[in-house]
Amino acid sequence: MSVQLRDSHGAARAVAYLMLAAGPYNLITGVLMELGDPPPRLIALGVTSAVVLVIGLVSLRHPEHLPVLFWPAVPFLGIAVITGLNVATEDASLGPQMFYLWPLLYAASFLGRILTGLVVAAVSAGHALVAFQYTDGTHALHDWIAITVAMSMTAIVVAGLRERNDRLRDVLENQATSDPLTGAANRRAFDAAIGRAVTRAGPHHPLALVMIDVDHFKTINDTWGHATGDQALRAVADALRDAAEDRGHMVARLGGDEFAVLLQAAPYGALRYIEQVRTRVSGATDLPCGPPRISIGIAVAPDHATGPDDLQRAADAALYRAKEGGRGRSMMAGPARLTA
Repeated sequence: MSVQLRDSHGAARAVAYLMLAAGPYNLITGVLMELGDPPPRLIALGVTSAVVLVIGLVSLRHPEHLPVLFWPAVPFLGIAVITGLNVATEDASLGPQMFYLWPLLYAASFLGRILTGLVVAAVSAGHALVAFQYTDGTHALHDWIAITVAMSMTAIVVAGLRERNDRLRDVLENQATSDPLTGAANRRAFDAAIGRAVTRAGPHHPLALVMIDVDHFKTINDTWGHATGDQALRAVADALRDAAEDRGHMVARLGGDEFAVLLQAAPYGALRYIEQVRTRVSGATDLPCGPPRISIGIAVAPDHATGPDDLQRAADAALYRAKEGGRGRSMMAGPARLTA
């Protein structure tokens, strides 16, 4: 069963706001307005109100201090508290039962389908415990069925809307971080990824940055038209994606005819990769302009740089040397200047 929490910040705020409202509400209505009730009952309600208030404050200010399992468990804890308060007050009327909406909406908004279904079942069971204990059988049955159906339909609608919003958000995120022509990542996504990747790089986990330029791309556009130029760019992007042995690499189009690849590889692993790239690019014989020629520069962290900016400068310098040396070549950054 998945207990992955959707939108942890939103979930923490939802818990905090409810608890901060429920604590004082229970204290006022269950204790201060019922001071003639038996002391044990008042003490229990007062302690419960205080605990709820503290949890609300922690959720608001320091949600990271709460256990990971607290967030999927909180709707069940809420149901237990609501049911306990309804039993303690012997109140099976509709008003108190409406508090079950909060754990239901929380689960449908932030948890998966299985946990949401379990929450609906728990709400149904909690209401049945109160309804059948404090109202007559026929009325209790009708009330229990109505609450169960209403809660189930509410969960289905809210969960469906949330899933639809998730799909729309994924589409928008993909559009915001990918190049529409080639399907590669765009500059924005690349800039965000290279910083994280270089931070993780080390002697046992080297990171190669491969910079690629399509040689004489303007000539392709001027001679064969922009449609053929677009085909050439797509062919290069496809070759960059397909050449890696590890699908964890990232291919990005930085603009125009310039591409970049982040690859988990040492220097010689990066050279093997670009050999595969060249093989695949040379196979693009269906283009009117023929297979495009490419120049490549390679730099590896931590061999040639320890930061993202230095790594890009090293790879750019290697690419410049490849183009200066006649194009259609590959150059490695660093003293060795390996070529392929």
